[in-house]
Amino acid sequence: MDADQSLREAPKFAPPEAGTLRHWPTWLTQAGLGIALIALLSYGVVRYRARAAIPNVRYETALVDSGPLDAKVTATGALSPLISVQVGSQVSGRISALLADFGSTVRRGQTIAAIDPALFRAAAAQAQANLASARAGLERARAVRVQAERQLARDTALLAQGLATRAEYDLAESNAGVARAEIATAEAAVAQTRAALDQAELNLKYTTIASPIDGIVISRNVDVGQTVAAALQAPTLFTIAQDLTRMQVDANVAEADVGKVHAGMHVAFAVDAYPGRSFEGAVRQVRDNAQTLQNVVTYDVVIDVANPDRLLKPGMTANVLLSYAKREHALRIPQAGLRFKPDNAALAEMLGSADAARFVAPSAGGSNRVVWLLRGSTAAPTPTPIPVQIGVNDGTFAEVLSGDIHAGDRVIAEVVKRAP
Repeated sequence: MDADQSLREAPKFAPPEAGTLRHWPTWLTQAGLGIALIALLSYGVVRYRARAAIPNVRYETALVDSGPLDAKVTATGALSPLISVQVGSQVSGRISALLADFGSTVRRGQTIAAIDPALFRAAAAQAQANLASARAGLERARAVRVQAERQLARDTALLAQGLATRAEYDLAESNAGVARAEIATAEAAVAQTRAALDQAELNLKYTTIASPIDGIVISRNVDVGQTVAAALQAPTLFTIAQDLTRMQVDANVAEADVGKVHAGMHVAFAVDAYPGRSFEGAVRQVRDNAQTLQNVVTYDVVIDVANPDRLLKPGMTANVLLSYAKREHALRIPQAGLRFKPDNAALAEMLGSADAARFVAPSAGGSNRVVWLLRGSTAAPTPTPIPVQIGVNDGTFAEVLSGDIHAGDRVIAEVVKRAP
């Protein structure tokens, strides 16, 4: 059989009929499933390797840089005039006249109010009459004494001549002694009534209320017709400030900060009446008297303030900043880095369980602190504890005085464990 015959006798392939498509061979389906399985396995391997490359924790960091530092003590206080006087009344009565009002400029000795003097005039007149009566009594006592002394002299002479009895002489001597005692009583009565007159005249004088200083009236607490009672304490009628171009702030500084404040220290403060504007002053005195309110101990720091434009008013609340240390160029570390102290769980995540068990924290205390820096590559940073010495602290940044730390380093502020 030749080749041509073999070809003619070989069976010929015929395509399947339309109704027999469901009987195609399954090798195509099996091939597709294999390709999908290989792709799924490849994706899983890639995801596993990528996941293995990601650390279990994420570090929140802050940047160490170089810049200015201004350490300040904050406090609040109230503005008041440098010298102010509360003018009161030393006698009780009805206000009959007011000769000064809010904002009035007054001079020393100027009458600013008056109390109805009618009762006090009557009291003074009565005291004057009592004094006159006491003086008359003194003159009568003196006349009686003269008469008694004369009778004693006569009885003394008659007794020597035997013309008077001893009893008559004793009576004359006793009467002379009584007359001398009456003189002393009358003199005391005159002094007493004179003092009562002086008091009545002084009370009458007090019905006219005068300004004790040159200044400006900043408060008036009474009206005409009002009755004031000075029986227990003098009621305040006016408050007069001597000079509103010079003011003071009484700031309450906490006991933890008072050691940083001293006389002559520069002060900046703000008031709500002028937002965005800063006023300046200087510490005049740090008072030793402690004030305790709700178990918080504060000390009064007196600050002198110039007020040439009289923008500042008595009673305004001042938010005070007392600058006690300033650095123009300092290596600064954020406060968040100083506050970070990893616990055992965080150390295990950062260093690994074995290294965390052997880890001994560097000594810290006082100005010596320990901060954690991220050292090494960006892809695999290594947390490293660094001992540093801290200087000035402004509440946001702290000055680094010494330590293996440089501007541009990143200090760890928080360790966050990644979600599984």
